Amino acid sequence: MVQALKSKDEYSYRVDVARCVQELETGIPLEQIKLSDYPTLTRISIFDAQEVCNEEYRVEKVQGKLYRFCYRRTVQYGSIWKLNLVLGALWICTAAFLILLGRKLVRPFASMEGLTTELAKGNLSVPIKAEKSRFFGKFLWSLDMLREKLEADKLRRLELEKEKKTLLLSLSHDIRTPLSAIELYSQALEENLYENEEKRQQAIGGIRKNTETIKKYVGEISEAAREDFLKLDVQHGEFYLSQMMQALKLYYKEKFADLHTDFQMESYADCLLYGDLDRAVEVGQNVLENAIKYGDGKYVHIFFSEEEDHSLITIENSGAGLKEEELPHIFDAFYRGSNHAGVRGSGLGLYICKELLQKMDGDIYAKTPETGFAVTIVLRKM
Repeated sequence: MVQALKSKDEYSYRVDVARCVQELETGIPLEQIKLSDYPTLTRISIFDAQEVCNEEYRVEKVQGKLYRFCYRRTVQYGSIWKLNLVLGALWICTAAFLILLGRKLVRPFASMEGLTTELAKGNLSVPIKAEKSRFFGKFLWSLDMLREKLEADKLRRLELEKEKKTLLLSLSHDIRTPLSAIELYSQALEENLYENEEKRQQAIGGIRKNTETIKKYVGEISEAAREDFLKLDVQHGEFYLSQMMQALKLYYKEKFADLHTDFQMESYADCLLYGDLDRAVEVGQNVLENAIKYGDGKYVHIFFSEEEDHSLITIENSGAGLKEEELPHIFDAFYRGSNHAGVRGSGLGLYICKELLQKMDGDIYAKTPETGFAVTIVLRKM
């Protein structure tokens, strides 16, 4: 830009000098030349080599005489300085923005580099340092909550393992006594050591009694194993039906759209429900996931109704349903219906739903309409 301005400036005074030379060549005396006609010229005189001149000038020969043409620069460079100032300010703002970006985003992100790796390794005891950044503060807080939850689950699992082993050792010791008695009775009967039928019947009764004792111990073992699944924490409180539905709709509306499944939610009257919002949403998610896994993908509809002091949420999906005789068992642990072929699962989803709802004074049941399959979630109103 400076070069362009210099070129323009040089062109301006050269034009004025050339015009003035032409005027002198026509015979006009030097005294009659009007400097006002030449904006860049300041003085015109006959050239004298001995004269000291502090101005910029050019020397031209006109009709055998040398003339000095003094000139001034007309181009102002203030606009360039203004442009430089603007560009400098932009550079400073960009640098400040990049520094701020580094402090608020890059540095916190770098500090999180090893967090997920440590969590994956099982290192759950080190707390996550809080970050005031509004970009990552809430994320780190949620991550720390996840760490605490995993740590609590780990401790609970270790306690359960300890209790289970203690129980098994205790029961195995208790089982030895009736088992030894059964062994002695059986050996005596086998060797015909009893002289009459009465003693023989007493031995058989002893075997039966000790068998019942062993059955009781086995039942306690089964119940202890079953209790592992029943340790589902529920925070009793209250929540609105709309909160539960909005949480489900937020995730599944887009998911069903990707699956090209017709997903419709009937209008409902909002009401206050008793229980744990997070657990209620978990129940809804389990039922909707089953609708995706076991349905044919044509539609999933949600209906609402009321019965006494309970709110009923029915989730119906298209596809082959279950046999009527299977319905009472689908909420049992590890039970899988006849339609599970080719579908991965553990048979615990509906079992967990039932356990959670019963802890919230609710219930769940299923039915097979003419087409498809429907599960109804029952929640108590406040």
